[in-house]
Amino acid sequence: MSQNSGQRFFEKQGLPLRRVGVALLVPPSIMLGLLIWQVVLGHPWGKHPMSNARVIGWTIFLWVVYFRLITVRLVTEVRDETLIVALRGLWRTRRIALADIQSAETVTFDPERDYGGYGIRSNREGKAYLAKGHQGVRLKLASGAVVVVGSERSNELAGILRR
Repeated sequence: MSQNSGQRFFEKQGLPLRRVGVALLVPPSIMLGLLIWQVVLGHPWGKHPMSNARVIGWTIFLWVVYFRLITVRLVTEVRDETLIVALRGLWRTRRIALADIQSAETVTFDPERDYGGYGIRSNREGKAYLAKGHQGVRLKLASGAVVVVGSERSNELAGILRR
């Protein structure tokens, strides 16, 4: 039997990296410059310079972290009577049983104004999982909690969750 046999919805969204991507690029770039200056050109940097091994190690570490962060994706799935939302690469997966969803409505929002940006966010209304755009689905759960899931296909997702 196929692993995705019960899958009814799947969406993968990348995070917008216009400003954040540049900011994330600064530390590994600085370390790469230091590596070139100290290791390649042979000019120790500072009064107490790091060893060449540490410069190389930190440079590799920062580039690995950078590439990990720019590949994070918001993945939303509906399968086997469960809504699965995850920021793949950073946090654990959140699973919500479809039976626990009392209502699902499409919403338009401003991620920065309403939630403080993208990613997994919380505010006084509840928790939000946001990646691209300004569309999503607001879920009211049986527990009284509110969850917003950002989606470029919010009408389709809301329709599936209402059934």
